[in-house]
Amino acid sequence: MPQIIDGKSISAQIKEEVKEKISALKAQGKTVTLAVIQVGADPASSVYVGNKKKACAYVGIESLAYELPEETTQEELLSLIGNLNRKEEVNGILVQLPLPKHIDEDAVIRAIDAGKDVDGFHPQSVGALCIGQPGFVSCTPAGIIELLKRSGVEIAGKECVVVGRSNIVGKPMALLLLRENGTVTVAHSKTADLKEVTKRADILIVAVGKPKMITRDYVKEGAVVIDVGIHRNENNKLCGDVDYDDVAPVCSAITPVPGGVGPMTIAMLMYNCAEAVK
Repeated sequence: MPQIIDGKSISAQIKEEVKEKISALKAQGKTVTLAVIQVGADPASSVYVGNKKKACAYVGIESLAYELPEETTQEELLSLIGNLNRKEEVNGILVQLPLPKHIDEDAVIRAIDAGKDVDGFHPQSVGALCIGQPGFVSCTPAGIIELLKRSGVEIAGKECVVVGRSNIVGKPMALLLLRENGTVTVAHSKTADLKEVTKRADILIVAVGKPKMITRDYVKEGAVVIDVGIHRNENNKLCGDVDYDDVAPVCSAITPVPGGVGPMTIAMLMYNCAEAVK
């Protein structure tokens, strides 16, 4: 049986550590405040925003919620971000993605002050990660590194394959694995012989957005498999990009869906908010 990497318990550890940090900051008279902006009422976004508010309340971070109507203009949104950038008491700004089609996501991400970019999406944050400078790191990839480290998985010297090259997961994931001295390959929809590439991996991280795409014939015996995907199957049950039942018997460790990577994203957001005070 593989080791089940439990994101719920590891995220709970991180939240406890953040809670202690926040309490120490409060003792010095410093508060931590996160502003969360949601445009429109996308049901999945509303669930995420609700979970972020709960996590803030738990660790002791103040949260400001801005729930804007779908028809909010780009100018109105940028104006709100500008006001929050100027507010000294606001340490972090998070704009829930996706945004309505008439708003340019890239312009919105760039508008957030890099010192308050707790999502780690600003070009300055990404550039800092590329050249090994301190800065905010995108929450999901940062959470995956914590999952591996706290589960006793050695990254240094290992063959790591990331399937997916998005700006939010795939690219920062590859950079973080390099920072931990992994040997990294990024595979994607245009990769020839994908199975040959993924079968080299000691650590396989999958963020492709296709339900149960990765079966055991993509996985090397004894590999560690991290599943970033989250979908609902034909029976309305949650599943990932990895066919868990098929892959689990051949790997040494695996993340379940739900309860693997998901809880880590919010835990690392809380961590970034605490770091923003610096």
